[in-house]
Amino acid sequence: MSEPFLPRVGGILSADNAVPEHEREVRFYSRVLSTGEHPLWREDLKNNLGMPIIGLGARSAEYAHLPLQWMPHIQVSDVAATVERALDLGGSELMHGKDDDGKSQWAVLLDSNGAAFGIIPVVSAEEIPPTEDAASRDAAARVGCISWIDLTVSDASATRDFYRQVVDWSVQDVEMEDASERYADYNMCCDDGNPAAGICHARGVNLGLPPVWMIYLPVGDIDESLRRVREGEGKIIKATRGTDGEYAYAVVQDPVGACLALVPG
Repeated sequence: MSEPFLPRVGGILSADNAVPEHEREVRFYSRVLSTGEHPLWREDLKNNLGMPIIGLGARSAEYAHLPLQWMPHIQVSDVAATVERALDLGGSELMHGKDDDGKSQWAVLLDSNGAAFGIIPVVSAEEIPPTEDAASRDAAARVGCISWIDLTVSDASATRDFYRQVVDWSVQDVEMEDASERYADYNMCCDDGNPAAGICHARGVNLGLPPVWMIYLPVGDIDESLRRVREGEGKIIKATRGTDGEYAYAVVQDPVGACLALVPG
């Protein structure tokens, strides 16, 4: 995902989750994310610019029906029309926020795989931190942000078509290989052509991953973060090293069962 914090149709700025054992979960994420000499995340789970990119809420009765998943917030041009398209294509509605005049403000939807996601209007430019020059662009790249999201499912082609129609993403094929057989996963792109998310077949390097939207969060010291995952009674589902022997990414599960990926910051 290039250039975080851009207001654009199909862009992802934030994600949230409503969890039981809320205080324990906050302690877990505070320790896991705030590693490195210059942490990209604060102990209150805001990024180092003080922006609330990820939200960890308590699982009250109002949110008890939501799945235990990190749900990305995808910007769309028209929330009401997006909800209607999702329902027509076999998705379901979990929550739908409206103002006093009945105008749609946001919604939480579920696709046919059971993956939950939020939709929000395109944010205003005033809500985005300025990146006028090279120095500020470099600083933006070093803040805590959702660096990528992807979804691994058995029928990636059908899921690709669902999100293409619901969110107005365009598609780029990504060539893959498994046991000498070539196939394609998919980059899902914003209206400016930049990739925003991936939809992957549950095979090859993605075999065994849960069918949920996986948010990728950068950390300053991934080795130390993984040590803290274990210490905090989380689980490491899959960890991949690059050719240099360093971790390229790791999929982890928090103490209550929600999954996310950690990547080097």
